[in-house]
Amino acid sequence: MKKVYVKSYGCQMNVYDAERMTDVLAPEGYAQTDVPEEADLVVLNTCHIREKAAEKVYSELGRVRVMKQERAAAGRETTVVVAGCVAQAEGAEILKRAQVVDAVVGPQSYQRLPEILRAAERGRVVDTEFPIEDKFDALPALDARRVRARGVTAFLTVQEGCDKFCSFCVVPYTRGAEVSRPVAKVLGEARALAEAGVREITVIGQNVNAYHGEGPDGRTWGLARLLHALAEIEGLARLRYTTSHPRDMGDDLIAAHRDLPQLMPYLHLPVQAGSDRVLAAMNRKHTADEYRRIVDRVRDARPDIALSSDFIVGFPGETDGEFGETMRLVADVGFASAFSFKYSPRPGTPAADEAEQVPEAVKVERLARLQAALEEQRRAFNRATVGRVAEVLVEKPGRHPGQLAGKSPWLQAVVIEGARLAPGDIATVRIDRAGSNSLFAEAPGVPFDATNTSAAPSSVSTNVFAGEAAFAVD
Repeated sequence: MKKVYVKSYGCQMNVYDAERMTDVLAPEGYAQTDVPEEADLVVLNTCHIREKAAEKVYSELGRVRVMKQERAAAGRETTVVVAGCVAQAEGAEILKRAQVVDAVVGPQSYQRLPEILRAAERGRVVDTEFPIEDKFDALPALDARRVRARGVTAFLTVQEGCDKFCSFCVVPYTRGAEVSRPVAKVLGEARALAEAGVREITVIGQNVNAYHGEGPDGRTWGLARLLHALAEIEGLARLRYTTSHPRDMGDDLIAAHRDLPQLMPYLHLPVQAGSDRVLAAMNRKHTADEYRRIVDRVRDARPDIALSSDFIVGFPGETDGEFGETMRLVADVGFASAFSFKYSPRPGTPAADEAEQVPEAVKVERLARLQAALEEQRRAFNRATVGRVAEVLVEKPGRHPGQLAGKSPWLQAVVIEGARLAPGDIATVRIDRAGSNSLFAEAPGVPFDATNTSAAPSSVSTNVFAGEAAFAVD
């Protein structure tokens, strides 16, 4: 039995793609391993969003080169593949920079991995074409045994690519135009996941709320209608989606947060900046106040919603005053969690050619201030759950004996101690305390019945004053 080691960088899309790569390779006799030294095939599934993410790949290839040499000395061959968005963006350049690489495979081509590997036996290969055929049709059916081994939560890609063309982003160039999978294909994969024991599905896409798949009725379905259909699948207790764009938060999707108990009260809605001038330069197509109004509408529909976002500091030309507008937006909205980054120029994007690049020291200082404010909001959000009751989906054993690890409806990590539960159970627990990264809960008496929503918190509100977010569960 040959072994494959897949290391993924970046977004949830890459996590999904990595799992499907192992599914494609399984009929070829490859078993997955978490130990790279054991692997006959090493796949680095790359991300190109940040400059450091790309450079990490080349650093990793240096380590892989040494490992490949050591295995060769022991008489064992190793094939090395670079996949994902760096592969798509840099193509043959990877072969020039890293002689250790045998094949370069773009994110729209990994369904052809078996034939690419056979071609690589005759010479190094680059396959970064955008095929006409739907790659998902070429992927094998899900194997229930492998799905169960991955756990009780799963990602499900429903949409790829992006048509927004934000001036800082490479996604339209590496993943292509927006394409949505047909509803029937999505529902079929979701049913297979549920039948294998998956309890929570996160539907994903580069711009997932722009989903516009063909429905079985021949009409175009949006994300809201798709979520309603997914909620009807037996065994699926929880639904989430990511990543969203503010321009695609329609009334029907906001209403789904109100009407669907399976849709968890968590929304990742990137804003990127609080200055209208910067947002226009980013080509985000929304203003800061429009974002605030969307948040108000979502909170009106689902008062217990936990909000997450993305921020970029130091975008070309950003002034101190404009950065201050971002800080004001953070104070106004109040976030349960967030991802924040220094702007990094990506080759081929419009912003990379801007003359007014912000000095690195300024970006570092602004990021530190922003992250401090966001971290305080996150901690306040977690502290306010102490003493409250929440439903936790048990995912796996905890780090220590007698512990179980799971997630709250608001995507918080929760450690349950002294409970007799199994992965897949949804338990009503009382939160005892908040650690730095996790909540800790008392053991429940019985597993929570996912069909009974009466135990859910009745409301959650975020009140923001002078930059401090207070999260209250009633």
